[in-house]
Amino acid sequence: MKPQIDIAPKNLSALALMLNTLLADEYVLYTKTRNAHWNIEGPAFHALHLFFESQYEQLDEIIDDVAERVRALGHYALGTLTGFVKTARLDEPLLEFSNAKKMIQALLDDHETIIRILRKQVNEANDNYKDAGTSDFLTGLLEQHEKMAWMLRAHLG
Repeated sequence: MKPQIDIAPKNLSALALMLNTLLADEYVLYTKTRNAHWNIEGPAFHALHLFFESQYEQLDEIIDDVAERVRALGHYALGTLTGFVKTARLDEPLLEFSNAKKMIQALLDDHETIIRILRKQVNEANDNYKDAGTSDFLTGLLEQHEKMAWMLRAHLG
């Protein structure tokens, strides 16, 4: 049953596509962060291992929230690795696990990419698709990514 929430069906479809693409990006970033957590090497291993764990746990919550927002809008959330890889705008290059700075920079770059995308989509959701709820939801995600990016940036000095 489709929601009757005063948003046109075509707008709901466009919002679901927007959110599913974001979901794919979040999943790729989650996987890269998890990979960093598992494989980091070097003198800062323990601290970074714990730090990456806190970051992937936050991303796990974001992923769940984005998928549930898609469902709240009456559409299905992506749920396959094939779908995530095919849809994501982020790529997944090999990380140098012995070089913590390069690893952190790669994760920071992805967070900042998502931040730039979200900054545009906050207004797009409200202005183009008449969905203040999704706009507010995206603003919350933007703030979470800004904080996570700050934490990564702080590790780079």
